[in-house]
Amino acid sequence: MDQIRIKAEPRTEQGTGAVRRLRRTGMIPGSVMKMKKGGTELIKLPAHDFMMAMRGRSGKQLLVTLDMNGTDVPALMREMQNDVLAGTPIHVDFSEVSLSEKVRVTVPVFLTGEPVGVKLGGGVLEQVLRTIDVDCLPTDIAEKFDVDVSSLGLDQTMFVRDLKLGDKYTVVTRGEFALAVVKAPDDAPAAPGGAPAEGKAPEVIKKGKEEAAAGAKKEEKK
Repeated sequence: MDQIRIKAEPRTEQGTGAVRRLRRTGMIPGSVMKMKKGGTELIKLPAHDFMMAMRGRSGKQLLVTLDMNGTDVPALMREMQNDVLAGTPIHVDFSEVSLSEKVRVTVPVFLTGEPVGVKLGGGVLEQVLRTIDVDCLPTDIAEKFDVDVSSLGLDQTMFVRDLKLGDKYTVVTRGEFALAVVKAPDDAPAAPGGAPAEGKAPEVIKKGKEEAAAGAKKEEKK
């Protein structure tokens, strides 16, 4: 992950009114959870610079360097609150980190490739887990993990324990959890509304026809 550098400075503005006035000046209020000193420090960031730094970023837990009046503070961006209507950031929370100590993060998982069971067997690929938890150094945090599922056949499952992420990552999510599965056509989800599969008559109709035929035979015997 390439490093993101953001200018920041301490703030004294607190309360709804003061924070609104701060935003009108083109600043975003935020906070940093301090690792060494403990507690939380209130900060403010230039809105334009912050949004430019975040452009094209999809991860929710990003490593950034906060330039606090000339002092570099490595931190993880833990949460960003956006305006409901405008979609622009209105508050950002960070946690100070040590670049030499591992942190626990949640990383999205994206499936790549077309499984053999889908391509040749007509199966249906289902993704069971969309994120996994890993321990790694802050500098190794990934925005996502691309997982190749092209080798999966019909009725085959890829588990978390099957992931090969390298020595940088220690997977915390339990290994027996299913990540993706290729279901056989007969196991595919039913059509919307519970409609029966094509080519199969509903049992109630079949039974009705049998009863009608039996009644006709009785009439013929009479």
